Amino acid sequence: MSLDILKVKNGVLAGVVGTGAMTVVMMVKKAAGVLPALDPIHMTSTMVSDKLGIEPNVVIGWVMHWGIGSVLWGGIFALANNILPGKSQLQKGLVLGVIAWFVMMVGPMPASGAGLFGMQISVAAPVMTLFLHLVYGGVLGMAYLKLDSRK
Repeated sequence: MSLDILKVKNGVLAGVVGTGAMTVVMMVKKAAGVLPALDPIHMTSTMVSDKLGIEPNVVIGWVMHWGIGSVLWGGIFALANNILPGKSQLQKGLVLGVIAWFVMMVGPMPASGAGLFGMQISVAAPVMTLFLHLVYGGVLGMAYLKLDSRK
């Protein structure tokens, strides 16, 4: 892993695009009434507010959602791109999406009270969140390819 500021910038920008795509799917899911208890923004807001001892505020959840998807995972994607398995940026993005999903399932999901893999919400929660993360990773990878090829 080498530090190339342009690649990291492209990773963060691709993370914005991937997070945007994931967010659209989350909003459609919510509007359709699918798994209403699976609301990552509300869950994150509540979890962080509880840990900090402050009043819950949905802004916290949105800032964390965009920051984690854009800066954290987008930056990791750029920095780890050469070691991620896959022959294409789409495949590498999907792999990163699965990694991000797994981290969420064993860290923030239980910490928010939803249980390991979100099983306290529903047996469908891990499947839905995996789908959301595959959308994120696929779009991230394709956006990164477009951004990285503009030289």
